[in-house]
Amino acid sequence: MSESTTEKDQVSEKSPFAGCAILIVAAAVMIFLIGFSITVLFRQFNEIVKFTDEKPAVVPVVSLEGKEAELNTLAEKLEAFRLGLGGEETAILELNASELNLAIHTYKDFEDLRGMLDVKDISPEEIRFDISFQLNGKPRLGRKEGEGMFTSDPRYLNGVLIAEPGLLNQEVVLQVRDIKVPDKVVPREFLEQMSPYRIAERYVGDSTIGDVMGQLTNVELGDGFIRFEKVAGEVAKDTISDEDVDLASTKLFTFLGIAASIFLLIVAVILILGLRLKKRRDASV
Repeated sequence: MSESTTEKDQVSEKSPFAGCAILIVAAAVMIFLIGFSITVLFRQFNEIVKFTDEKPAVVPVVSLEGKEAELNTLAEKLEAFRLGLGGEETAILELNASELNLAIHTYKDFEDLRGMLDVKDISPEEIRFDISFQLNGKPRLGRKEGEGMFTSDPRYLNGVLIAEPGLLNQEVVLQVRDIKVPDKVVPREFLEQMSPYRIAERYVGDSTIGDVMGQLTNVELGDGFIRFEKVAGEVAKDTISDEDVDLASTKLFTFLGIAASIFLLIVAVILILGLRLKKRRDASV
């Protein structure tokens, strides 16, 4: 073997560019994904600021004073439905907007919803809520004692939530159709990410409300009321499909996949050009 060939082999063996190409690509992809995720996160926070407020809105509070008759009627309805669930016949519970709001402000199980939402009205197509939802704001360095290294200032989504109820995995959820905010527009992407809104998630596994949800076979809207139903002999099934649940996630992962593919293509082109340039230099030695 000639000295020229031996020298070329030594150059190739010692070349960090050729030997570490895979590590370079892996590191580049990791850095890209981290940077891309952070960029998307901050862009999301910037968009949220456009349709949220720094302070919560005042959501109507139901006074229980002088409503003994309404409270008794509500309690009788709920108890009759509970007993009906244990029987062999169809059990139906119909509640109007006033009764839903009364239940929220009467029963301890619903106290987390107080001041956050109020049922505005119900039609056969949709149910409307006055809402004031607390959202996480843009991350920042903690400035006060007890805030930690990183914290965020809350933002509030104040407006009217328009939704349609449904069942998903033995849980009552809301399929969000729109959110109306005065003089502002809530992006469709945010609505897709929020829907289905798991308003009853906290009750899953609960021995009272959770047990009732697990027996429901249908939840639907009527003219001024919402109907919870357990049909005798019918097995509970989801009324919201997996496609509706995964819509926002699918779009996000598709976007990430396209972005990552484009970036990988650029890195591959750079590596190929670099390797070709190196071969030419080796050949000229």
